[in-house]
Amino acid sequence: MPDTLHVISPEPAREPLRLHPPRHRIERRSILMWTLNALIWGIFVVGALSVLYALVPDTRPWLGPVIWIFSAIYAVNVAVMPTWRYLVHRWEINDQAVYALNGWITREWRITPISRIQSVETRRGPLQNVLGLATLKVTTASREGGITIDGLDAEVAEECSRRLTEITQATPGDAT
Repeated sequence: MPDTLHVISPEPAREPLRLHPPRHRIERRSILMWTLNALIWGIFVVGALSVLYALVPDTRPWLGPVIWIFSAIYAVNVAVMPTWRYLVHRWEINDQAVYALNGWITREWRITPISRIQSVETRRGPLQNVLGLATLKVTTASREGGITIDGLDAEVAEECSRRLTEITQATPGDAT
């Protein structure tokens, strides 16, 4: 497990909130997770369209090109998206805020002040369990204010969840 000092950046609570890009990369294993996820979805969608193509002859004139288009889209998605997302995604947690930068076509930079956090959860899907990864979800009262950080090492996500819970309990405010 990485040293906690590298996971949660210490900053004195008295300093004003400094806006800066997040410092930490997600786990490299995320590339494999996103590749497998895109591959599974591609096989499912193109497979379902192919079965329809085979079973309903009347759809063949228009469904054939649709299958080729979807196949090309999923091929690009599998080949490009996982690495691109890995290169973009960053995160950081300190005593004042949670920072996240994500996306692969459209980039989104989110900052949630600690005083606004209502809940913190760690999620692990089946693929994440196999790869030792987790998702950290920080929720606020605002529908748009939450942050989700995909691709963290499972132990790092648990440590961040524990530490954020400690910080939010010690932070004055009503999280609204």
